[in-house]
Amino acid sequence: MNASNSNCSHENAVEWYMYPTAYSLFFIIGFPANCLSLYVAWVLMKKGNNLAVYLINLSVGDLLYILTLPIWIMMPLGPPVNDSLCSIIAVVMFNSFYVGSGFLCCISVDRYLAIVFPLHFARVREVRTTVLVSVIVWLVEIVLHLGFLTYTKDILNFSASRMCEEPMIMTDAAANVAITRAVLGFLVPVLIMSFCFEEIIRALKKSTSTVVSERRKICRLLFSLLFTYLLAFTPFQVVMFIRGLMEPGNCSVAQNLRGYYMVFVATTTINSVLDPILYCLISDSAKTEMKRLFKLCGENISKIQSSIVKN
Repeated sequence: MNASNSNCSHENAVEWYMYPTAYSLFFIIGFPANCLSLYVAWVLMKKGNNLAVYLINLSVGDLLYILTLPIWIMMPLGPPVNDSLCSIIAVVMFNSFYVGSGFLCCISVDRYLAIVFPLHFARVREVRTTVLVSVIVWLVEIVLHLGFLTYTKDILNFSASRMCEEPMIMTDAAANVAITRAVLGFLVPVLIMSFCFEEIIRALKKSTSTVVSERRKICRLLFSLLFTYLLAFTPFQVVMFIRGLMEPGNCSVAQNLRGYYMVFVATTTINSVLDPILYCLISDSAKTEMKRLFKLCGENISKIQSSIVKN
Protein backbone atom coordinates (compact mmCIF):
# COMPACT_ATOMS: atom_id res chain seq x y z
CA MET A 1 0.00 0.00 0.00
CA ASN A 2 1.43 3.37 -0.99
CA ALA A 3 1.35 6.55 1.02
CA SER A 4 -1.67 7.97 -0.72
CA ASN A 5 -3.54 4.78 0.01
CA SER A 6 -2.65 4.76 3.70
CA ASN A 7 -3.54 8.46 4.18
CA CYS A 8 -6.84 8.21 2.32
CA SER A 9 -9.81 7.42 4.54
CA HIS A 10 -13.52 7.99 4.55
CA GLU A 11 -16.15 7.51 7.26
CA ASN A 12 -18.97 5.63 5.60
CA ALA A 13 -22.37 5.61 7.28
CA VAL A 14 -23.82 3.29 4.63
CA GLU A 15 -22.01 0.21 5.91
CA TRP A 16 -22.90 0.93 9.53
CA TYR A 17 -26.55 1.97 9.16
CA MET A 18 -27.91 0.88 5.78
CA TYR A 19 -26.33 -2.57 5.43
CA PRO A 20 -27.86 -4.22 8.52
CA THR A 21 -31.36 -2.98 7.64
CA ALA A 22 -31.24 -3.56 3.86
CA TYR A 23 -29.47 -6.93 4.01
CA SER A 24 -31.80 -8.16 6.76
CA LEU A 25 -34.80 -7.34 4.57
CA PHE A 26 -33.21 -8.94 1.52
CA PHE A 27 -32.37 -12.07 3.50
CA ILE A 28 -35.87 -12.42 4.98
CA ILE A 29 -37.44 -12.21 1.51
CA GLY A 30 -34.71 -13.74 -0.64
CA PHE A 31 -33.93 -16.91 1.33
CA PRO A 32 -37.43 -18.46 1.34
CA ALA A 33 -38.13 -17.20 -2.21
CA ASN A 34 -35.01 -18.88 -3.58
CA CYS A 35 -35.65 -22.06 -1.59
CA LEU A 36 -39.15 -22.24 -3.08
CA SER A 37 -37.78 -21.51 -6.57
CA LEU A 38 -35.15 -24.22 -6.12
CA TYR A 39 -37.78 -26.78 -5.08
CA VAL A 40 -40.10 -25.91 -7.97
CA ALA A 41 -37.24 -26.03 -10.49
CA TRP A 42 -36.09 -29.40 -9.11
CA VAL A 43 -39.58 -30.88 -9.54
CA LEU A 44 -39.82 -29.51 -13.08
CA MET A 45 -36.36 -30.85 -13.97
CA LYS A 46 -37.36 -34.35 -12.86
CA LYS A 47 -40.28 -34.06 -15.29
CA GLY A 48 -37.82 -33.38 -18.14
CA ASN A 49 -37.96 -29.58 -18.25
CA ASN A 50 -34.53 -28.54 -19.53
CA LEU A 51 -35.00 -24.88 -18.61
CA ALA A 52 -35.42 -25.94 -14.98
CA VAL A 53 -31.74 -27.00 -14.92
CA TYR A 54 -30.67 -23.41 -15.48
CA LEU A 55 -33.22 -22.22 -12.92
CA ILE A 56 -31.77 -24.63 -10.34
CA ASN A 57 -28.27 -23.29 -10.91
CA LEU A 58 -29.53 -19.70 -10.85
CA SER A 59 -31.31 -20.38 -7.56
CA VAL A 60 -28.21 -22.06 -6.11
CA GLY A 61 -26.08 -19.07 -7.10
CA ASP A 62 -28.62 -16.65 -5.62
CA LEU A 63 -28.87 -18.73 -2.44
CA LEU A 64 -25.09 -18.76 -2.00
CA TYR A 65 -25.11 -15.00 -2.33
CA ILE A 66 -28.08 -14.63 0.04
CA LEU A 67 -26.35 -16.84 2.62
CA THR A 68 -23.40 -14.42 2.76
CA LEU A 69 -25.67 -11.55 3.84
CA PRO A 70 -25.66 -12.39 7.58
CA ILE A 71 -21.89 -11.84 7.56
CA TRP A 72 -22.31 -8.34 6.11
CA ILE A 73 -25.08 -7.71 8.65
CA MET A 74 -22.89 -8.82 11.55
CA MET A 75 -19.70 -7.00 10.56
CA PRO A 76 -20.83 -3.47 11.55
CA LEU A 77 -22.70 -4.73 14.63
CA GLY A 78 -20.57 -7.46 16.14
CA PRO A 79 -16.96 -8.54 16.76
CA PRO A 80 -14.49 -8.80 13.85
CA VAL A 81 -15.12 -11.72 11.51
CA ASN A 82 -12.42 -14.38 11.26
CA ASP A 83 -10.06 -13.55 8.35
CA SER A 84 -10.24 -17.02 6.79
CA LEU A 85 -14.03 -17.12 6.99
CA CYS A 86 -14.20 -13.62 5.55
CA SER A 87 -11.99 -14.62 2.62
CA ILE A 88 -14.13 -17.66 1.85
CA ILE A 89 -17.34 -15.62 2.10
CA ALA A 90 -15.89 -12.98 -0.25
CA VAL A 91 -14.98 -15.61 -2.87
CA VAL A 92 -18.41 -17.26 -2.63
CA MET A 93 -20.14 -13.90 -2.91
CA PHE A 94 -18.27 -12.72 -5.99
CA ASN A 95 -18.59 -16.10 -7.73
CA SER A 96 -22.34 -16.10 -7.08
CA PHE A 97 -22.46 -12.42 -7.95
CA TYR A 98 -21.40 -13.02 -11.55
CA VAL A 99 -22.44 -16.61 -12.18
CA GLY A 100 -26.06 -15.45 -12.24
CA SER A 101 -25.29 -13.41 -15.36
CA GLY A 102 -24.06 -16.56 -17.06
CA PHE A 103 -27.23 -18.51 -16.28
CA LEU A 104 -29.49 -15.63 -17.29
CA CYS A 105 -27.68 -15.72 -20.64
CA CYS A 106 -28.24 -19.50 -20.80
CA ILE A 107 -31.95 -19.02 -20.13
CA SER A 108 -32.15 -16.29 -22.78
CA VAL A 109 -30.39 -18.42 -25.40
CA ASP A 110 -32.53 -21.44 -24.49
CA ARG A 111 -35.76 -19.46 -25.00
CA TYR A 112 -34.32 -17.96 -28.19
CA LEU A 113 -33.64 -21.41 -29.67
CA ALA A 114 -37.00 -22.77 -28.50
CA ILE A 115 -39.10 -19.93 -29.94
CA VAL A 116 -37.13 -18.67 -32.94
CA PHE A 117 -35.95 -22.13 -34.10
CA PRO A 118 -38.56 -24.53 -32.65
CA LEU A 119 -37.78 -27.34 -35.12
CA HIS A 120 -34.01 -27.23 -34.67
CA PHE A 121 -31.43 -27.63 -31.89
CA ALA A 122 -33.47 -30.27 -30.05
CA ARG A 123 -30.34 -31.96 -28.70
CA VAL A 124 -28.94 -28.67 -27.47
CA ARG A 125 -32.04 -28.26 -25.34
CA GLU A 126 -31.98 -31.71 -23.74
CA VAL A 127 -31.65 -31.95 -19.95
CA ARG A 128 -28.25 -33.66 -20.10
CA THR A 129 -26.94 -30.93 -22.40
CA THR A 130 -28.12 -28.17 -20.09
CA VAL A 131 -26.47 -29.97 -17.15
CA LEU A 132 -23.17 -30.02 -19.07
CA VAL A 133 -23.52 -26.34 -19.99
CA SER A 134 -24.24 -25.51 -16.34
CA VAL A 135 -21.07 -27.28 -15.19
CA ILE A 136 -19.07 -25.37 -17.79
CA VAL A 137 -20.54 -22.03 -16.63
CA TRP A 138 -19.55 -22.73 -13.01
CA LEU A 139 -16.06 -23.87 -14.00
CA VAL A 140 -15.47 -20.83 -16.23
CA GLU A 141 -16.55 -18.43 -13.49
CA ILE A 142 -14.43 -20.16 -10.83
CA VAL A 143 -11.36 -20.23 -13.09
CA LEU A 144 -11.83 -16.58 -14.05
CA HIS A 145 -12.25 -15.53 -10.44
CA LEU A 146 -9.16 -17.43 -9.34
CA GLY A 147 -7.31 -15.84 -12.26
CA PHE A 148 -8.37 -12.38 -11.13
CA LEU A 149 -7.33 -13.13 -7.54
CA THR A 150 -3.95 -14.27 -8.82
CA TYR A 151 -3.56 -11.18 -11.01
CA THR A 152 -4.35 -8.81 -8.12
CA LYS A 153 -2.17 -10.97 -5.78
CA ASP A 154 -5.08 -11.33 -3.32
CA ILE A 155 -4.76 -15.11 -3.61
CA LEU A 156 -1.37 -14.87 -1.86
CA ASN A 157 -3.05 -13.39 1.23
CA PHE A 158 -6.22 -15.47 1.04
CA SER A 159 -6.26 -16.36 4.73
CA ALA A 160 -4.26 -13.48 6.12
CA SER A 161 -6.01 -10.46 4.60
CA ARG A 162 -9.46 -9.10 5.33
CA MET A 163 -10.97 -9.58 1.88
CA CYS A 164 -14.33 -8.46 3.23
CA GLU A 165 -12.88 -5.00 3.74
CA GLU A 166 -12.78 -3.06 0.49
CA PRO A 167 -9.53 -1.05 0.11
CA MET A 168 -10.13 2.68 0.07
CA ILE A 169 -8.28 3.21 -3.22
CA MET A 170 -8.13 0.70 -6.05
CA THR A 171 -4.74 -0.55 -7.15
CA ASP A 172 -3.97 -0.57 -10.87
CA ALA A 173 -4.47 -4.35 -10.94
CA ALA A 174 -7.84 -4.11 -9.16
CA ALA A 175 -8.89 -1.34 -11.56
CA ASN A 176 -8.09 -3.53 -14.58
CA VAL A 177 -10.11 -6.37 -13.06
CA ALA A 178 -13.06 -4.03 -12.37
CA ILE A 179 -13.12 -2.83 -15.99
CA THR A 180 -12.78 -6.39 -17.31
CA ARG A 181 -15.61 -7.63 -15.09
CA ALA A 182 -17.82 -4.70 -16.10
CA VAL A 183 -17.36 -5.66 -19.77
CA LEU A 184 -17.36 -9.47 -19.54
CA GLY A 185 -19.63 -9.88 -16.54
CA PHE A 186 -22.20 -7.20 -17.35
CA LEU A 187 -22.03 -5.59 -20.79
CA VAL A 188 -21.64 -8.85 -22.75
CA PRO A 189 -24.54 -10.57 -20.91
CA VAL A 190 -26.75 -7.51 -21.45
CA LEU A 191 -26.01 -7.58 -25.19
CA ILE A 192 -26.72 -11.34 -25.38
CA MET A 193 -29.98 -11.07 -23.44
CA SER A 194 -31.12 -8.00 -25.39
CA PHE A 195 -30.45 -9.71 -28.73
CA CYS A 196 -32.25 -12.90 -27.67
CA PHE A 197 -35.24 -11.04 -26.24
CA GLU A 198 -35.60 -8.83 -29.33
CA GLU A 199 -35.51 -11.84 -31.66
CA ILE A 200 -37.99 -13.73 -29.46
CA ILE A 201 -40.45 -10.84 -29.51
CA ARG A 202 -40.12 -10.58 -33.30
CA ALA A 203 -40.75 -14.31 -33.68
CA LEU A 204 -43.78 -14.16 -31.38
CA LYS A 205 -45.30 -11.31 -33.37
CA LYS A 206 -44.97 -13.35 -36.57
CA SER A 207 -46.20 -16.57 -35.01
CA THR A 208 -49.77 -17.65 -35.76
CA SER A 209 -49.65 -20.71 -33.52
CA THR A 210 -48.99 -18.78 -30.29
CA VAL A 211 -52.10 -17.23 -28.75
CA VAL A 212 -52.07 -13.55 -27.84
CA SER A 213 -52.25 -14.18 -24.07
CA GLU A 214 -49.27 -16.54 -24.24
CA ARG A 215 -47.24 -14.01 -26.25
CA ARG A 216 -47.94 -11.32 -23.69
CA LYS A 217 -46.95 -13.64 -20.85
CA ILE A 218 -43.63 -14.54 -22.47
CA CYS A 219 -42.88 -10.93 -23.37
CA ARG A 220 -43.76 -9.81 -19.84
CA LEU A 221 -41.41 -12.39 -18.32
CA LEU A 222 -38.53 -11.47 -20.63
CA PHE A 223 -38.99 -7.75 -20.07
CA SER A 224 -39.22 -8.24 -16.29
CA LEU A 225 -36.02 -10.28 -16.20
CA LEU A 226 -34.04 -7.80 -18.28
CA PHE A 227 -35.43 -4.79 -16.42
CA THR A 228 -34.63 -6.36 -13.02
CA TYR A 229 -31.12 -7.24 -14.15
CA LEU A 230 -30.46 -3.71 -15.43
CA LEU A 231 -32.03 -2.12 -12.34
CA ALA A 232 -29.88 -4.20 -9.99
CA PHE A 233 -26.52 -4.15 -11.76
CA THR A 234 -26.27 -1.05 -13.98
CA PRO A 235 -25.55 1.50 -11.20
CA PHE A 236 -22.96 -0.77 -9.58
CA GLN A 237 -21.17 -1.61 -12.83
CA VAL A 238 -21.14 2.04 -13.96
CA VAL A 239 -19.54 3.10 -10.67
CA MET A 240 -17.04 0.23 -10.85
CA PHE A 241 -16.12 1.18 -14.42
CA ILE A 242 -15.61 4.83 -13.42
CA ARG A 243 -13.56 3.75 -10.40
CA GLY A 244 -11.41 1.55 -12.62
CA LEU A 245 -10.72 4.45 -14.99
CA MET A 246 -10.22 7.31 -12.51
CA GLU A 247 -9.58 6.03 -9.00
CA PRO A 248 -6.10 4.42 -8.83
CA GLY A 249 -3.82 6.83 -6.97
CA ASN A 250 -6.56 9.49 -6.67
CA CYS A 251 -7.86 9.86 -3.11
CA SER A 252 -10.45 12.55 -3.91
CA VAL A 253 -12.12 10.34 -6.55
CA ALA A 254 -12.09 7.40 -4.12
CA GLN A 255 -13.74 9.49 -1.39
CA ASN A 256 -16.37 10.94 -3.75
CA LEU A 257 -17.36 7.54 -5.18
CA ARG A 258 -17.14 5.52 -1.96
CA GLY A 259 -20.69 6.23 -0.78
CA TYR A 260 -22.24 5.49 -4.18
CA TYR A 261 -20.24 2.27 -4.45
CA MET A 262 -21.35 1.02 -1.03
CA VAL A 263 -25.03 1.75 -1.77
CA PHE A 264 -24.95 0.09 -5.19
CA VAL A 265 -23.22 -3.01 -3.82
CA ALA A 266 -26.29 -3.47 -1.63
CA THR A 267 -28.81 -2.81 -4.42
CA THR A 268 -27.34 -5.62 -6.56
CA THR A 269 -29.04 -7.99 -4.10
CA ILE A 270 -32.37 -6.93 -5.63
CA ASN A 271 -31.67 -9.30 -8.53
CA SER A 272 -31.21 -12.32 -6.25
CA VAL A 273 -34.44 -11.48 -4.44
CA LEU A 274 -36.67 -10.74 -7.43
CA ASP A 275 -35.51 -13.44 -9.89
CA PRO A 276 -37.21 -16.37 -8.12
CA ILE A 277 -40.35 -14.30 -7.46
CA LEU A 278 -40.65 -13.42 -11.16
CA TYR A 279 -40.26 -17.03 -12.28
CA CYS A 280 -42.71 -18.38 -9.73
CA LEU A 281 -45.37 -15.74 -10.39
CA ILE A 282 -45.24 -15.69 -14.19
CA SER A 283 -44.48 -19.30 -15.13
CA ASP A 284 -47.64 -21.45 -15.34
CA SER A 285 -45.75 -24.67 -14.59
CA ALA A 286 -44.11 -23.06 -11.56
CA LYS A 287 -47.46 -21.78 -10.27
CA THR A 288 -48.96 -25.25 -10.68
CA GLU A 289 -46.17 -26.82 -8.62
CA MET A 290 -46.47 -24.13 -5.95
CA LYS A 291 -50.21 -24.70 -5.63
CA ARG A 292 -49.60 -28.44 -5.29
CA LEU A 293 -46.93 -27.80 -2.63
CA PHE A 294 -49.10 -25.38 -0.65
CA LYS A 295 -52.04 -27.79 -0.84
CA LEU A 296 -49.84 -30.63 0.44
CA CYS A 297 -48.50 -28.44 3.26
CA GLY A 298 -52.05 -27.41 4.18
CA GLU A 299 -53.19 -31.03 4.32
CA ASN A 300 -50.25 -31.99 6.53
CA ILE A 301 -50.88 -29.05 8.88
CA SER A 302 -54.56 -30.05 9.12
CA LYS A 303 -53.56 -33.63 10.00
CA ILE A 304 -51.17 -32.41 12.70
CA GLN A 305 -53.84 -30.12 14.18
CA SER A 306 -56.39 -32.94 14.14
CA SER A 307 -54.02 -35.30 15.92
CA ILE A 308 -53.26 -32.64 18.56
CA VAL A 309 -56.98 -32.03 19.16
CA LYS A 310 -57.70 -35.76 19.51
CA ASN A 311 -54.88 -36.17 22.02
